[in-house]
Amino acid sequence: MKATQRDYAQAAKRAGERCRLFFFCGQDEAGASAAIAKLIAELPDAGERVDISGADLKSDPSRLVDEARSTSLFGDSRHILARVSGEEAHDAMASWCELVDRGEVTDGWPIFIVATSATDKSRSAKLLLKREDALVAIFYPPDLRSVTADVRAMADAVGLRLDGSLAETIARAANLDVRLAQSEVDKLALYLDASLQTPKRADLSAFNDIGASAEEDGFMPLVNAALSGELSKLPGELTRMREVSLNPVGVALALERRAAQLAVLSPKLRRGDDMKQFLKMNGVFFKEHREVGDQLMRWNGGRLERLVPRLADLHRSLLANSQTAELLLARELTQIARYAAARR
Repeated sequence: MKATQRDYAQAAKRAGERCRLFFFCGQDEAGASAAIAKLIAELPDAGERVDISGADLKSDPSRLVDEARSTSLFGDSRHILARVSGEEAHDAMASWCELVDRGEVTDGWPIFIVATSATDKSRSAKLLLKREDALVAIFYPPDLRSVTADVRAMADAVGLRLDGSLAETIARAANLDVRLAQSEVDKLALYLDASLQTPKRADLSAFNDIGASAEEDGFMPLVNAALSGELSKLPGELTRMREVSLNPVGVALALERRAAQLAVLSPKLRRGDDMKQFLKMNGVFFKEHREVGDQLMRWNGGRLERLVPRLADLHRSLLANSQTAELLLARELTQIARYAAARR
């Protein structure tokens, strides 16, 4: 089965218990991850989570089936969550499909796969498109309008009343990342003591009080310094990252979001196009025109194809090495900036 980011929930509901493998792919890794989290939260008994990396599945394809058929130490329920890049899960999924069809995997634990830089046209996705026991969903980079609507839905779910302008402000502050936006909404609800039983109206003042991201202490100056190859600015931005305790994973997510935006824009840009008009026509926020335009000149084609999975790998490394995340991020940003500085 196939779905999009807008109808995956309905497709999963229609499939019911028949669907045992969920393959969510596309350029919006944040949206795919958030969707997977919602589906897991709706399981009658999610139980223990088993995390598997793409590298693990690539080196040992049989592990996916082994985990789907195994039991936990105490016999509890479990589910499998794999984060992969590209086709890393292909062989493991092919093995799962073969064994399920042979009746050797019956009532296996549900499997959720977030596949960064894969698409619904990938070999992995094609394994599942015609199956009734699997769901493929494609997630495209979100726009401001859709994330603003998502923010309002998040707020409604926790008893917050937001007007359109505040919802848009939160969407922008989260750099269109629904996971960061959810974090901001949750903090705002906690600050105002809001709940479904006692709903509260939020305003910009309350949002500022919880320390929401702002231009001077947000992620984007650091992201722009790296992707624009501004080697003279980068040391100062790295110092600021430490001084204001920017979350390394948040910075990585902002990097992924900008890279995904560039990957969408780059194929549309034609030689001789007026950059300002091109960015305006494609919905780029006017305050970001200079940075996005410059980065489009430095990152295109094969360079973006290499950058996107590299950032996904960085994200996974930061999650797995929280104690050294800041150092790992600083090193990767420096390498990216040096590469960008040499290319125009």
